[in-house]
Amino acid sequence: MRVSSKKLMLLLVLAVIAISVTSVPAEARKTQTGFLDRTITVAGTEYKYQVFVPDTWTKKQKWPVILFLHGAGERGDDGLVQTQVGIGRAIRMDRSRFPAVVVMPQCRKNVWWSDSMADLAMKSLEAATKEFHGDAQRTYLTGLSMGGYGTWYLAGKYPGKFAAIAPICGGILVPDMARAQSPDDSAPYTEAAKKIGGKTPVWIFHGGDDPVVPVTESRRMNDAMKALGGEEHYTEYPGVGHNSWDNAYAEAELLSWMLSKATGASSCK
Repeated sequence: MRVSSKKLMLLLVLAVIAISVTSVPAEARKTQTGFLDRTITVAGTEYKYQVFVPDTWTKKQKWPVILFLHGAGERGDDGLVQTQVGIGRAIRMDRSRFPAVVVMPQCRKNVWWSDSMADLAMKSLEAATKEFHGDAQRTYLTGLSMGGYGTWYLAGKYPGKFAAIAPICGGILVPDMARAQSPDDSAPYTEAAKKIGGKTPVWIFHGGDDPVVPVTESRRMNDAMKALGGEEHYTEYPGVGHNSWDNAYAEAELLSWMLSKATGASSCK
């Protein structure tokens, strides 16, 4: 049976439309960007976390990855509130400043970034790195307050893993212990710095009038890291209280400094 040219053309058009309709959802999933909901199971427990994917993301290249650890006030299980303070807020103010995949796990209430929560952070980082073509040599760590403590902790637990770290108003000793610490006793800070090693570049931030975490915690860690002979930077904001993270994440040079570092090779120029 002969098919008229008009009918043949109509069939071709319908075939193209059908192919387009079936391919759009898959393509949309591949190019999804912004703040994305994710879940991960660690030791039988499911956790919600967030990943920021830049608008320019493409699977054709490897991407730098930043692991962000939030503070005590953002603990919970909603998987969202940790994006509202710190780096998430800075991204929303100007996402063009963050040409990187940013992983934001959420610590459960009444615990810190250690033990199972440290495992959660690293598993989230691993999953996001795999999904979004992360560059293992350009993986970074930052956190504020409780997350600043977690930054020091994870950097020491996984030496050489992170190409650079940026702890903000964190420390080594909990605040009460830090206040009671003798000014002459540098042992806890020296030990923590040695675990991290002098090859990891660090930029430390703290408010000079912080009433929550003593600024001496960051000063002492700065001295300990400096003694190792590695690259260290220290920024203290005079008159600023506990919230020094808004200042830190607004620093024009922080992201360019961080993303210029790489492990296992010379820093990117």
